[in-house]
Amino acid sequence: MTTNLETLATALYVRIDDSLAGTRRTGRPPRLTDAELLTLAVMQAVLGFVSEARWLRFARTHLAAEFPYLPEQSGYNKRLRAANTLLGRFIRTLARDTDLWHDDVWIVDSTPVECARSRPTVKRSGLAGWAAYSYCPSHSRFFWGLRLHLICTPGGLPIAWALANPKTDEREVLAGMLTQDADLLATRPGQTVIGDKGYVSKHLDAFMAQHGLTLLRPSYRNKKPRPGEHLLKPIRQLIESVNDTLKGQLDLERHGARTPAGVLAGVGQRILALTAAIWHNRATGTPITRSLIAYDH
Repeated sequence: MTTNLETLATALYVRIDDSLAGTRRTGRPPRLTDAELLTLAVMQAVLGFVSEARWLRFARTHLAAEFPYLPEQSGYNKRLRAANTLLGRFIRTLARDTDLWHDDVWIVDSTPVECARSRPTVKRSGLAGWAAYSYCPSHSRFFWGLRLHLICTPGGLPIAWALANPKTDEREVLAGMLTQDADLLATRPGQTVIGDKGYVSKHLDAFMAQHGLTLLRPSYRNKKPRPGEHLLKPIRQLIESVNDTLKGQLDLERHGARTPAGVLAGVGQRILALTAAIWHNRATGTPITRSLIAYDH
């Protein structure tokens, strides 16, 4: 484990522990604190341990001094899946701590999150009814699972995210993400949101205008191009690179979950890891904001 990862883990633990100071808990305090749990989850994602059992074996060997108590795999799994609220809270907390949070441009897109491949696994999965079969034209493949809808800044900082049935209209998901997060709409008037052709809709345009937001997206080929439309493509490609980081470096589609709570925790764990890396990179003046190279070995 590198010194850079140790520094990130220490800073992250202190930030979470300070934020949770004074929080009341019912019952006996857990031997592994919430701050330790989230720090372990981020380190697991950054180091590329898909298997929780392998991760805990590694942690017992190499991190015993930093984490005197580590639960068994079943206990770690249960704690992590019960921590979805905490994961969402600290994704937002770390994002707010960066200067990128105040960027007046957001980019929105969605990407597949495969949850099963074999028919028997699909039948056994607790995600049935939420996940579904769909086709992703961007990757030219069919999949069974969900779609991750992500709003981020051009620098790659996650602002908001949601998991939805892949057949759900992404325009509806975007509107739902914004209306369910009243804080975003209340504190960000005049925000510009950039999307692809999938977000073309008069109703969505009206919704965005009603909430003081501006939606920029390319026109269909049979429509007259909007002024400056050619400038949108390189900006929209930025979120593709964010999705590539989540999938290529943080193993987004190897979450291994078979229940709603499990897949939410698996995806949230990886988004928290990305946010924590950006947060730490901005604080330390690292030139490449979204780089994980200093932490992943």
